[in-house]
Amino acid sequence: MRVFMREDDELDGERLYSKLLKFLKSKGVGGATVLKAIMGYGTTGEYHYEGIEVLSYDLPVVVEFVEKEEKVNSLLEELTKYVKKGLITIERTKVWVSS
Repeated sequence: MRVFMREDDELDGERLYSKLLKFLKSKGVGGATVLKAIMGYGTTGEYHYEGIEVLSYDLPVVVEFVEKEEKVNSLLEELTKYVKKGLITIERTKVWVSS
């Protein structure tokens, strides 16, 4: 599952991506990652980038995790309560673990 948002998105005075990580951990998700983009655009068509002029310009952020389908489905409704503006995607994946 991937949850796309802007880095400045907040919920109850806390960064949304931080809230989501805490939520996922509390629900027993084995691991999750926050990825910050270096450039992007969304539904407004406005570019967001990190350049010389600014240190950060509300860049896109993705919270990503891999979990069994049943668990993902059970989390989806609760996640939509957190994500008011953004995009949630669910992809099938094959997991390969290197040893």
